[in-house]
Amino acid sequence: MSGFWVLVRRDLQLAVREGGAIGTALGFYLIVVALMPLGLGPDLNLLSRIAAGVLWIALLLAALLSLPRIFEADYEDGALEVMATADLPLELVAAAKSLAHWISTGIPLALMAPALGILLNLDIGSAPALIGTMVAGTPAISFLGAIGAALTLKARRGGLLLALLVLPLYVPTLIFGITAINAVALGSDGFWQSFAMLVALSMGATVLGPVAAAAAVRLQLQ
Repeated sequence: MSGFWVLVRRDLQLAVREGGAIGTALGFYLIVVALMPLGLGPDLNLLSRIAAGVLWIALLLAALLSLPRIFEADYEDGALEVMATADLPLELVAAAKSLAHWISTGIPLALMAPALGILLNLDIGSAPALIGTMVAGTPAISFLGAIGAALTLKARRGGLLLALLVLPLYVPTLIFGITAINAVALGSDGFWQSFAMLVALSMGATVLGPVAAAAAVRLQLQ
């Protein structure tokens, strides 16, 4: 397993060194949420009702921008072919790269959400639940997104195709994430049930995502 953590550390170092993908995702997240009050007007009650949905949808779209870099750079410079023939199973390679994407993109987006929630009149008391649900749900975004990133590895301008492939897979995460935040904001029951479903979805994606992504990478390298 040492090779697994070496690969995770390598991808994190590359993400920090390059910085462009993370900065683009965070900037996109900020712009989408900041423009929403301008488009909907100054109705604070309306903004408060839709805040959870806007934050989750913007997070999904922002994370989507950085998905291609999971495999793309290594494919272009030939490193992915070396990884495919190394001792570390390709499934663990895909898992390591997905984990690095979650740490470098999913967690920063989740931590940024409460500050952006202020722009949407989200109750500040909902901030811990907002961070918790996003941290619990974003692994599904990275690990399922790795499948789409692998399938579109050879596609030119595959961004639209990638979105079409992975966005339907994100719908359950989106539904339970919004439900959990609304339950806290409205003071109703249902938060822990939705939170448990988010954890279950992320655990399932963590197990199945690397297997499917590795199969797709093998197909692309043939």
